[in-house]
Parts: sequence; C-alpha cells; structure tokens
Amino acid sequence: MKKIILNRIWLGAMAIILIVSCQNRVKSQENKSQMKKKEFIFKMEKPESEWKKELTPEQYYVLREAGTERPFTGKYNMHFEEGVYKCAACGEKLFSSSSKFDSHCGWPSFDEEIEKGKIVERLDRSHGMTRMEILCGNCGSHLGHVFNDGPTNTGLRYCVNSLSLDFEKEKKKEE
Repeated sequence: MKKIILNRIWLGAMAIILIVSCQNRVKSQENKSQMKKKEFIFKMEKPESEWKKELTPEQYYVLREAGTERPFTGKYNMHFEEGVYKCAACGEKLFSSSSKFDSHCGWPSFDEEIEKGKIVERLDRSHGMTRMEILCGNCGSHLGHVFNDGPTNTGLRYCVNSLSLDFEKEKKKEE
C-alpha cells in the first residue's frame, strides 16, 4: 500500500514539474518577439498587427518572425542592376548595388551597408548555430545574417533574404 501511495505522489510531482516546464516554455516563446524590441530602440515602431496588414504573409514570416526563404529562389539573388536595395518593410536604404556580389550561397550578398548604422547586428543562437543576425536599423525587421568570410576587402558577407528587400533603380543622368 505504501508503494502505491509513493508511486502516486511521485507521478503527481512529475506531472506538476512537466506542467510548469511547459508553461515556462510557452511564456518564453511569447516573449521572444518582445525581446527584439527591448534590446534596441528603433525609430519606426508599429504593432505587429499593422505589419501583418502591410506585408505579404511570406514577407511577414521573414521580416517579422526571422524566417528564411529557400536558397536560390529570391528575385534579388542574381540581380545586378545599378541602384539601391531598401528594407521591404519600411523603405530604409540599406545596401548599394556597388556592394553586391555573387557569393554562390543562394541569397543576395553584400560586403557593406550603405551607411553605418543602417544595419543592427544581434547574436543569433537558433537552429544549433551561432551567427550574427542583421536587422534593419530603422524598423528592426529581420534581413538575414552577416558572416566574416566575404571575398572583398571588408571581409564581410551580408547574406540577405530577397523577401526583406525592395530595389530602387538608379536614375540615369541626362547629358
């Protein structure tokens, strides 16, 4: 009889531990998106409900939920016109076409931001990796990651999702 009672107490304790653990995990997931906003102060702040209305579902997944598009599928991967690449969420100018190169990684790659402060870096330990996530310095939207394996003088490779970019073609000067 004592054994049965002890087993029931043990099972009850394990159930409580499991419930508390699950509740903490759910709270952690709920707070994850809030953490991004607490780490940095961005010039443009909007409720997520507004971003959902303004962006396509695919853009929202990449820009606001830190998703990644499949490699070699983005419209700017092999795009080499002259102009400026801007944040698809807020329109902030991020990269010049002169800093773009083909890294053969499947995503648009740049070796420097258009101006210091346009990109914010944050440590990313998701998916069992340690990387530097890059965010738009204006609105905090996820752009991709930066790596220190670039082939140019900067040594950097900003690996960016096409879905997080818009492109503004350079206007030709009339002679």
